Amino acid sequence: LVPDQLLRVSVALGFERGRLKSVYQVLRGKDLDTGVFSADMRDKQFAVLQRAQGEVLDLVPWHQFLSALVGAGYRSAEMISSQNALLYAYAFYLIGRTRCSVPEHDLQKLIGRWFLFTSFTGRYSGNPEGVMDSDLNRFKGVSDAHRFATILGDIMRNTLTGDFWTMTLPMGLDSSSARSPEFFAFVAAQNRLDAPVLFSHKKVADLIDPALKTRRKALERHHLYPRGWLERQGETDLKVINQIANFALLEWPENIAISDDPPSIYVPLIRERFATDEWQRMHDLHALPAGWESMAYADFLDERRRLMARVIRRGFESLA
Repeated sequence: LVPDQLLRVSVALGFERGRLKSVYQVLRGKDLDTGVFSADMRDKQFAVLQRAQGEVLDLVPWHQFLSALVGAGYRSAEMISSQNALLYAYAFYLIGRTRCSVPEHDLQKLIGRWFLFTSFTGRYSGNPEGVMDSDLNRFKGVSDAHRFATILGDIMRNTLTGDFWTMTLPMGLDSSSARSPEFFAFVAAQNRLDAPVLFSHKKVADLIDPALKTRRKALERHHLYPRGWLERQGETDLKVINQIANFALLEWPENIAISDDPPSIYVPLIRERFATDEWQRMHDLHALPAGWESMAYADFLDERRRLMARVIRRGFESLA
C-alpha cells in the first residue's frame, strides 16, 4: 500500500470519514461535526490521527487481516481487483478489532465475508468515498461486538436479495474482463469449497498458492469452448469468445493437450479418468451444466453464468 492509501484507512478509523479530503480539514483544526475551526481542535485531531496511523501501520493486525482474506478464498494478490474494497475492508477490520473488541475468530470470518461481498457486488466501484462515508455513518457511537456484526450483516442482507443472486450477479458475469471481480469471487468460492482443479485430482487452492514458485503458472485460464474452434464456427467477436463463463482454471499441460478440440471431442476422453462421484462433484464446483459439452455455445454461457452465481453464493454463505 502507498502512503495516501494508508492515510485513507487512518481517516476512516480515526474520524469515521470515507472522503480523503476530510484529512485536510482535520489538519486545519475543523470540528467535522460543528464545522468550527480552533487550535485546540487541531491539536486534538492530530493526536487522533497519530493514534490511528499507529494502528494502521501495525503489522500484526495487517497480517491478521490478510489471513481473513485468505480464509475467504483470496489466496493470491492477483485475485484482488479492487484496491478500494481492500482498503475499506481493512478499515472495518481495525474498527472491529480496536473499538468494538470483536473476538478474532469471529472478526476473521466476518471481514472475509465482507470483502467477498464488496468485491462481487462492486460496492466501492462507482462512488467509493461517498459509499464508504455512508457505511461509516452507521457506526457512529458503536463500540460493541454484537452491534458491529449486526450492522455489517444488515448491509449484506439488504443488498443480497433473491433477485441479486438469480439475476444481477449472472448479469455481472456477462463480461470478458480479465480482471473481473465476479470471476475472482468465483475462484475464491471454489477455494472455500475445496474444489478440485478441472480435470484433475489436485485442488484449486493448492495450485493457486503464491508460495508455489514455478517457471510457468501451475494453473491457466482455459477456454472451455476453444477460441480456434469457435472462430471456425463463425464466431469472431472476442467479447463473446472470451466470456468469463467460457473460462476455467486448468493445469497448463492439460490446457496444451486440449488445444482447439471442441468439448464434444475432448470431454468424453477425459471422462474415463474419473469415477462418477468425482466427475459430478467437479462439474458441480466448476458450474458446468449436465451435458454441457454438447450444448449450443450461447445456451452454455447462459446456463453456466447462472450456476457460477450459485457457486459464489455457496462460498459466501460458507463464511456465515
